[in-house]
Amino acid sequence: MKKLLFLFMMGALISLSGCDLDDDGYSLDDAWVGFGLVHKDTEAGVLEIAMDDGEVLFPLSNDYSWYGVKNNDRVLVNFTILGNKNTENHDEHYYVKINSIRKILYKGILDITPAIEDSIGNDPVTVKDKWIKGNLLNFELKYYGGSKIHYINLVKQPGAINLDNGPVILEIRHNNREDNESIPLSAMVTFDLTSLKVQGKTTTPFKVIAKGFNDKDFEYTGEYKY
Repeated sequence: MKKLLFLFMMGALISLSGCDLDDDGYSLDDAWVGFGLVHKDTEAGVLEIAMDDGEVLFPLSNDYSWYGVKNNDRVLVNFTILGNKNTENHDEHYYVKINSIRKILYKGILDITPAIEDSIGNDPVTVKDKWIKGNLLNFELKYYGGSKIHYINLVKQPGAINLDNGPVILEIRHNNREDNESIPLSAMVTFDLTSLKVQGKTTTPFKVIAKGFNDKDFEYTGEYKY
């Protein structure tokens, strides 16, 4: 499993005592962190998380953290493996205990128009990291604030995508809502790229730009494969 040990998750520490092993040989001292999408069907009683690395988690306990989580939520989850869930295709399916779960901002790409130009803002932001996983374009961002909720969007010009004109230009837009820039803040955000699919194509090249601090603007060229 390609996951980070929970020893350094967002500065939060969880103390786990004992060195017990469950029946499948997993240590209850171990905790893992990863990104995933929630599949939650309350009527059928199905709770699972499809992780970015292909694993599927099946929580065994009715943890209070689940109450605010909805189907198709993007999450950063900390978990302890309790055992294997046997499946016919031998994928990595696990019964787990959820130690913590955090919602991640997850939205599509907006077409920028004069009507929304002011509301999406154009305040600076620092891109600390970026990566693509399937249809998901992920960013770790840094900015400054105080007490207000900031808005983050990924936008493009309206109209049909014409790849003959080059890569699709995407822009990270940050609206700090005139917040007091006294505290360094960070955020993880995920954008759904499926609106960039072009009929008859299998890839869409794109370029992401963002206004940075001290004229250090961000630029990243990538390719969405589908």
